[in-house]
Amino acid sequence: MSDDLLLAGLTAGDAELSVAFVRRFQGPVFGVALTVLGDPALAEDVAQQAFERAWRHAALFDPRRGAVGTWLSAITHNLAVDAARTRRAIPVDPLELEDVLTGETPEHSAIAAESADELRAAIRALPVEQGRALVLAAFRGMTAREVAENEGIPLGTAKTRIRAAMLRLAAALEEQEDRA
Repeated sequence: MSDDLLLAGLTAGDAELSVAFVRRFQGPVFGVALTVLGDPALAEDVAQQAFERAWRHAALFDPRRGAVGTWLSAITHNLAVDAARTRRAIPVDPLELEDVLTGETPEHSAIAAESADELRAAIRALPVEQGRALVLAAFRGMTAREVAENEGIPLGTAKTRIRAAMLRLAAALEEQEDRA
């Protein structure tokens, strides 16, 4: 069954299609939440909230704007970032950043090994400052302002580093995909 059909079943309240929808996306949704939060219990809560939000807003999904999986991942990421912001009471330990870059964190267990290796390699290939800014923003859920404060740099510099890192990372991953 297609993702669009499963989403339509969720919208219509079809129990069988709703269960199939959750089963199809539960791994990726939990993976996104765990990657951002690093806490399996909190990631489970966020995953549940993501499915609830998808159910409430399923009728608003526009297939012209992207795939169902992408839409659901965006919902999950936004909820996880919100959860990370509300629970973060202490700054991120810079030593933890190296663990994320080397892949020694539990977050990466939720990502397929091959994809994770490619992602880590692409992040390690970035200039150090860009890699740190990207990890803080994408994996720790920090805003550009929070990255700037954490790194002791101007806000504009933080935004530039994050954007440059995202562009380089996208190009590197696209290049890897083309080679595959």
